[in-house]
Amino acid sequence: MTPAQVVAEAKARSLRPIYLVAGSEAHFVDEVVKAVRAAALEGAVPGLNEDVFDAAEHRVEQVLAAARTLPMMAPRRLVIVRQVERWEPKGGAQSSAESDDGAKAGDEKKGEKKASDEKKSASSKDAFERLLEYAEAPSPTTTLLLVAGALDKRRRFVQAAMRAGYLVNADPLGRAELPGFVERLARERGNELAAGVADMVAELSGPDLGAVVDAVERLCLYAGRGQTVTEDMVAECVVRLRGASVWELTNAVARRDVAAALTALADVFDPSESVRLVALLAWSTRQLLRFESALRQGASPNEAAQRAGAPPFRARELAQQVRAVPRATLEGWLVTLADMDRALKGASRLPSRTILEKGILELCGKPAGTSATRRGMGA
Repeated sequence: MTPAQVVAEAKARSLRPIYLVAGSEAHFVDEVVKAVRAAALEGAVPGLNEDVFDAAEHRVEQVLAAARTLPMMAPRRLVIVRQVERWEPKGGAQSSAESDDGAKAGDEKKGEKKASDEKKSASSKDAFERLLEYAEAPSPTTTLLLVAGALDKRRRFVQAAMRAGYLVNADPLGRAELPGFVERLARERGNELAAGVADMVAELSGPDLGAVVDAVERLCLYAGRGQTVTEDMVAECVVRLRGASVWELTNAVARRDVAAALTALADVFDPSESVRLVALLAWSTRQLLRFESALRQGASPNEAAQRAGAPPFRARELAQQVRAVPRATLEGWLVTLADMDRALKGASRLPSRTILEKGILELCGKPAGTSATRRGMGA
């Protein structure tokens, strides 16, 4: 199940007796924990019906004892266990109880060694089996919330969680999934997004969902409830640069106008925003590529703009830009922008402004990827 489904269950006060949250995306984990805690402890005396454990410091027996304890002056208690993956045996070995084929020891000596190894780490190797036994007959007055990073999906407990529907996927979102996530966040806050804004926010703030959520919240507050969030608002609130200058820069680069691009860079330059400025150029390049692809497939300029995530009034401008810049050059720009991004993040000893200027000269002048320019950028 998804974190959003858990949140919906929590809001409906329809909590399951057990959830296994597995994945490394902190935003999803925090979202689930917050929603489950609010629902499970509603009306309860603070501190009396919540236990929080760390698997690195506590044994599974302690956790299960707490889970089987009746709530005090409340209908439900909550037991949270973090770092459940720490109960995995070292090296990821699995106990014989969790072996899929149930193979037996080949000889007596091998069996004795196996028994000895299991005895040395019995609490670790038995932890997931004991959780599985509990999950088959959980306490009806407790919600057991297990939080883990990476878990071995072959484990019987994980497989059972999948089948029963209480395994919650908290893996990071892929780049292609981020725009949809941005749109959902905006809708939840009562705002719509102008064409291209969701992809723009994903480019500038992803992949860290905490940064994405922060960006959307700022944009929606800036726009006002019920208002449409525009690209200019993104330039103002997310990149924190003057919107007009940002678009002058991206448009000048798209036109391959060196003088205008360097002038716009001088107006917009902020060392703390250099990486996001490159991300903005990458977003603009991808928009041009999508527009060009739609035109080649027979779409009208207005339809192509819509497919590219741009408002229709930009169709003529985009058409002029793709006529001036061949597709091969646009694809090369993405390579140059990736080099600029790496250089700004520490791969180069050059000042950030110099890196940006060198990159813009390459984008506006000769095709990206020439060895001389790339050596200069990484100097």
